Amino acid sequence: MDWIVPFGSTGLEVSRIGLGAGQVGSSSLDDAEAGKLLNAVIDSGVTLIDTARGYGLSEERIGTYISHQRSEFVLSTKIGYGVDGFENWTPEIIEAGIDRALKLMNTDVLDIVHLHSCPLDTLRNSGVAEALVKAKENGKIQVAAYSGENDELEWAVESTLFGSVETSVSICDQLSLRQYLPTASEKGLGVIAKRPIANAPWRFAERPVGDYAEEYWVRLQAMDIDPGDLPWQELAVRFSAYAPGVCSAIVGTGNLNHFLSNVELARKGPLPAELIERILQAYDRENQGWTGQI
Repeated sequence: MDWIVPFGSTGLEVSRIGLGAGQVGSSSLDDAEAGKLLNAVIDSGVTLIDTARGYGLSEERIGTYISHQRSEFVLSTKIGYGVDGFENWTPEIIEAGIDRALKLMNTDVLDIVHLHSCPLDTLRNSGVAEALVKAKENGKIQVAAYSGENDELEWAVESTLFGSVETSVSICDQLSLRQYLPTASEKGLGVIAKRPIANAPWRFAERPVGDYAEEYWVRLQAMDIDPGDLPWQELAVRFSAYAPGVCSAIVGTGNLNHFLSNVELARKGPLPAELIERILQAYDRENQGWTGQI
């Protein structure tokens, strides 16, 4: 199975695993550690780095530590909020957010820019999607994209405004995989799978009330999957990275060893077909109207 694959019909190519750079922006990670992690990601053969306006120091650190290697990776970010002097989710903040990201990440063009989980009414009526398309026409970005779930994702996929989407795909979050990614593939959209390990709910012996993994824990318990000889982490990473329609699955971590371990797992290729079928059947059997988790 190829490690580098086309990103839909965008003309970009991405590795099966990408870095979700949220934790790269955390103040708990010092600059030296962040720089070491980012450079090691590039050295590992990973070619997709996904960040966002809301990820603390992430964009700034990408610009500081790996902008000199800009030709070696696909750069993805998310915008729509949090720029001083502009109202959130307006056409004006889209332009300002793009300009800010270009400057912070020390690049002439952003490869993929997502509207970051904005509500459906905003998508339809605010002009932000059209502002993103205009930025593409002006050469500031290569691919206009949407990141989100459920009805918003369906609208984004069905529209003609976006060249790619980012959505949750995991063993216990399969709504997008089943309902929206087949259409996305038919339309030639690139697809980034987020939360491929579903916040690792197998870490908890008991229901982790209040933790983000709680809903995933409940689902995984209901599905009662037997992973056989495979560790849960490997099962999850390989399921998502090679799910139909997915181009790359992003793993978020500030720990270099954890990231490299996930890369090694993904390089093993897809899960056996029989195991994939059992995972799909378990989801169908227990699905109680489960929605995509934002």
